[in-house]
Amino acid sequence: MKRWGILVAGLALLASACGNPLSGGGEGGNTGDIIIGASDVGESSLLAQIYAGALRNVGAHNVTVRPPVGSREVVVKALQDKSLSVVPDYSGNLLRYFDKNTPATTSEDVYAQLKQKIPAGFTVLDQSPAQDKDLLVVGKELAATGVKTFSDLGPRCKDLVMGGPGQWSSRWKERIKQLYGCEFKEIRTTDTGGPVTVAALKSGEVQVADLFSTSATIASNGFVPLDDDKHMFPAQNIVPLVAKGTLNDAETAALNRVSAALTTEQLTELNVQYTDEKRNAKDIAEEFLRRNGLKSS
Repeated sequence: MKRWGILVAGLALLASACGNPLSGGGEGGNTGDIIIGASDVGESSLLAQIYAGALRNVGAHNVTVRPPVGSREVVVKALQDKSLSVVPDYSGNLLRYFDKNTPATTSEDVYAQLKQKIPAGFTVLDQSPAQDKDLLVVGKELAATGVKTFSDLGPRCKDLVMGGPGQWSSRWKERIKQLYGCEFKEIRTTDTGGPVTVAALKSGEVQVADLFSTSATIASNGFVPLDDDKHMFPAQNIVPLVAKGTLNDAETAALNRVSAALTTEQLTELNVQYTDEKRNAKDIAEEFLRRNGLKSS
């Protein structure tokens, strides 16, 4: 379900801010601006700033980070016409976008399939060890009754209300029924792993919630993540999705070094700094790059 939640203004933003497609530079180089896209989720903006800093550090000029640009459909179109050059994305959902019937769930299988299924005109760079994937979480009280896994949850679902994004039913309702025999009493639209979902779980309005693995709110609220013991949710490793021909070899290598350095633990901490501590995304990105030896001076 991650991430690229639909943002109605995204289409207008792209039309006005990115109206002229970039020329690109062929397979070996880039003769135009590098335009980095981000979704309407804070983590995506952080990753975009990290990518921008890494590219500037290897001599890239005219690197721009666009404001949130909307749904994956909008982003893919923008990459096709080179209105965008690169976006941070999530391996599992990106694969499902290009192959909705994929059976791949593990990091290795998802990435291998993604490289096979990616259409002409796009390329995916190295995936990061860092993941930010969907989790189902419950409160301590429900967990204490023996609900630790999705399999434990299955027989209880008929008495429970689940809260999550609007697209949760269309993506996961049938799948969780097939794998775990889980049919929730109600699936309530809250938000995409944000404060509305957290508040609903804290208040008891919902008893099960879809959050994300790098969310600091899980630990801070004492929520208990359930083990997806039959791998319903696919791996969601961070991966740069690139319009082919917009990055040269040095720029590609720079983003691959970012991916290699980023861990789930670091990504969680970056989210805490951005969401809870309200730090500037560019400052957080520069600090990450220095700490990992990816920025000079």
